[in-house]
Amino acid sequence: MSTELSPRATEIADHTKQLLAAGGYHGFSYADVSKRVHIGKPSIHHHFPSKADLVLAVVARHREQTRDGLAALDQHFEDPLARLTAYTDYWAECIREGTSPMCICAMLAAESPMVPADIADQVRAYFQDLTAWLVTVLERGQATGQFRFSGTASVEAQTFMSMVHGAMLTARALNDAESFQAISRTAIRQLSVPT
Repeated sequence: MSTELSPRATEIADHTKQLLAAGGYHGFSYADVSKRVHIGKPSIHHHFPSKADLVLAVVARHREQTRDGLAALDQHFEDPLARLTAYTDYWAECIREGTSPMCICAMLAAESPMVPADIADQVRAYFQDLTAWLVTVLERGQATGQFRFSGTASVEAQTFMSMVHGAMLTARALNDAESFQAISRTAIRQLSVPT
């Protein structure tokens, strides 16, 4: 699926991503997007004929942006512990600043039985991408003696991923951005070999 969009379609997608983070698939309509982008609903339909088309494009872009972001972490941080810390620090800043208080794929995963199948497939692929990256980081950290875990790297990656996304929910439920940072740091400490 191509993620190349026109400038106006990109603006629509960016606002839709914010709406998805705030309320999920069923928490917004084209009227909400229209108010944010200051264009009529027919113009939105011109770019995205249906809500499913719009959300599918947003999730595909999110996956691509995430892959690019994870690749950037790999380039900037040789150290596996620093990679995990930078990953969670990114989300801590998004939550603290309110720019992305929740991963849209986490929101959509909770709704997966009620969203179109192609969107659920993209969400599943997002989590597979993230798991694969985490496995690589954890295996490297285990090889260098920074991380220790008793299960497989895949199970540990999914456990860490679950803690991070659960921390997003906790921060939202408690209206406390700092709780995300505390939980994610604990998740990293649980993997780390004491120095």
